[in-house]
Amino acid sequence: MKTIENLTQQAITLLKKMIETPSFSSEEDKTALLIENWFTQNEIPFKRENNNVWAFNKHFDETKPTLLLNSHHDTVKPNQGYTNDPFQAFVQDGKLFGLGSNDAGGCLVSLLATFVYFYATENLPYNCVIVASAEEESSGKNGLNSVLKHLPKLDCAIVGEPTLMQLAIAEKGLLVLDVVIKGTASHAAHHNPDNPIYNAVPVIEWFNSYKFDKISQILGPVKLTVTQINAGKQHNVVPSQCDLVVDIRVNDCYTNTEILETVRNHISAEVNPRSMHLNASSIPTNHGLVKAGIALGRTTYGSPTLSDQSVLTCQSLKLGPGETLRSHSANEFIYLNEIEEGIQLYIKILSDFFQQ
Repeated sequence: MKTIENLTQQAITLLKKMIETPSFSSEEDKTALLIENWFTQNEIPFKRENNNVWAFNKHFDETKPTLLLNSHHDTVKPNQGYTNDPFQAFVQDGKLFGLGSNDAGGCLVSLLATFVYFYATENLPYNCVIVASAEEESSGKNGLNSVLKHLPKLDCAIVGEPTLMQLAIAEKGLLVLDVVIKGTASHAAHHNPDNPIYNAVPVIEWFNSYKFDKISQILGPVKLTVTQINAGKQHNVVPSQCDLVVDIRVNDCYTNTEILETVRNHISAEVNPRSMHLNASSIPTNHGLVKAGIALGRTTYGSPTLSDQSVLTCQSLKLGPGETLRSHSANEFIYLNEIEEGIQLYIKILSDFFQQ
C-alpha cells in the first residue's frame, strides 16, 4: 500500500500539471491524458469515453454495493480580474495558484490519491469506482451523466467540490425556464390592449411573490428569480411577444417536474425548461458517510451551488478541500495544507465507513 505522504506529493504534482494544461468545458482532452497517465503510473486499469476517465477497485465484486468517488477536471474561462497567469502553477505563502486549483482540481487529485490508497485492499464492504468527469461547469451532455450507463448501480457517492472539508449534506437543484408571453403586434401610435410587455408584468410579479409551501430544514425555500427580459426592436412597434428567463433554485422537498407543473398552472404564458435533470440532492445525517465525518469533527450544511450531484439518483455527499468562495475568482488558489488535510480526511472517513 502506498503511503499517504507519497500519494499527497503525487497528487500535488498532478494538480500542478493540470493547472498548466487548459481544460475548459468540452476541451478537457489534454487533462484527461494526464489522468490516464496517473492511472498508468499506479498500475490501475481505466476506461475513457470522451473526456471522462474512470476506474474500479482491484477486487470489484458485483454482489457488493458500490461507492462512487467523483470530481471534475474542466474549468471555466479565466476571470478578467486575473493578475497572475492563470495557467502558471506556482506556490506562494503556502498557496498553490492557478485556474482550477480550487474548483475542483484540489478535490479531484485528493480523491484520486484516496482511490489509489484503497485500490488493492481486499474484502472491502463496498466497491469503489472513481470518475474524473468532464463538462461539469457547463452541465454538458458528455459529462458524468453520460458515464452512468457504464457503471453498476450506485448506492452512495462522494462528490468532490470545495467545502473546506465540511459535509454538504444537501444541494439545491437548478431549473432554468424560458417563458414566452404572447401579445399582438401593432404600431405604437394605435391603442393596443394586448401589449405583451404589459402582459408580462403580472407574470414577473408572480415569480417575485410566489412562495412554495415546503421549506427544507437544510436548504431553505425554493428561490425564483427573473434574470433576463427581452422584447421589441423598435421604439414605434409593439412586439408580438416578451421573453423572460427565470432561474429557479430547487430545494430537496420538490422535484424539478413538480416545480415546472406549479409554474405552468399559475401563469398565462408558454413555459419551456432548458433541462430537467439538475435536481436537488441530499443524504441523511444517519448515513454512514455523514456519521463518519461528524465523528471526525466535521459540520453539516446545505449548499446553494450546483455540482455533478445533480445528475445522480443515489444518496450523495459533497465534500472536498478548498473554499467555494474562491471558485471562479481571479487569481484562484488552494492551500497545499488543504490538499494534505483533504486526503487524510477522505481516507479516515472511508476507513470508518468501511468498518461500520
